[in-house]
Amino acid sequence: MSQKLKAAIIGSGNIGTDLMIKILRHGRHIEVVAMVGIDAASDGLARAARLGVATTHEGVEGLTRLPVFADIDIVFDATSASAHVKNDAFLRGVKPGIRLVDLTPAAIGPYCIPVVNGEQHLNAPNVNMVTCGGQATIPMVAAVSRVAKVHYGEIVASIASKSAGPGTRANIDEFTETTSRAIEQVGGAAKGKAIIVLNPAEPPLIMRDTVYTLSDFADEDAIATSVARMAADVQTYVPGYRLKQQVQFDRIEQPILIPGVGRIAGLKTSVFLEVEGAAHYLPAYAGNLDIMTSAALRTAEAMAEQLLQPLTA
Repeated sequence: MSQKLKAAIIGSGNIGTDLMIKILRHGRHIEVVAMVGIDAASDGLARAARLGVATTHEGVEGLTRLPVFADIDIVFDATSASAHVKNDAFLRGVKPGIRLVDLTPAAIGPYCIPVVNGEQHLNAPNVNMVTCGGQATIPMVAAVSRVAKVHYGEIVASIASKSAGPGTRANIDEFTETTSRAIEQVGGAAKGKAIIVLNPAEPPLIMRDTVYTLSDFADEDAIATSVARMAADVQTYVPGYRLKQQVQFDRIEQPILIPGVGRIAGLKTSVFLEVEGAAHYLPAYAGNLDIMTSAALRTAEAMAEQLLQPLTA
């Protein structure tokens, strides 16, 4: 399949620039033709121009004035939750059929974790990539859920402070709320909780994540196998994603109180992860940003492949 859909990226910061480079290097069904920012002096816009990508520093309004806009089918939004709400409404009014892949926690569209439910939302006009912590940990909650009923899922995402830009810091509340809901809606937990830690250590540490679930009692080997299989699936688009150690289990015989769930006994499963970035544009320690751009590209590629099929039939 040689045809490609044309795409634009809104947000010329770290995430948007890394995504642009990923598409230019590895895009099979997607071609990035426009980069949108609001800072004329940003490195992302300068880099895009050098690589032959059309640019504008006038936001989404400027995007619609670019000659390439008429041919754009997919737009990636790597700005902030509040900005995405406005961007979606504006673009939908100008070009109703346009597809948006949302890398902010705005969650206008359905939550999308490629290895868990990506195939379910290929026709959605707007898909939400949850958060970096969500992309890293929800597959593990889902891996336990496909073996045993999960009553509670808790994740702790620890990222290098240097990898948390203005957008990430502005969206801390949205991060916890969006990730918690996605743990439930996509991961399958009855109750979800998310915590993010900005680690100031020097030299910066790569992203590390801890996933705890409390489920019905189940075969521990079956859960460990499910987790390993899910990790391998994520590695197909995030090579630096890996389990730090063997899955840990604790049998909770005496019921404990889970707020919002009740008193539960069962199997506690602990999964420890790390995510090393591909260092396309960002440092290798910024696995939190790399997993977002990788998941967004995987999702858009699947959308594009489906949209292009009628053209090649």
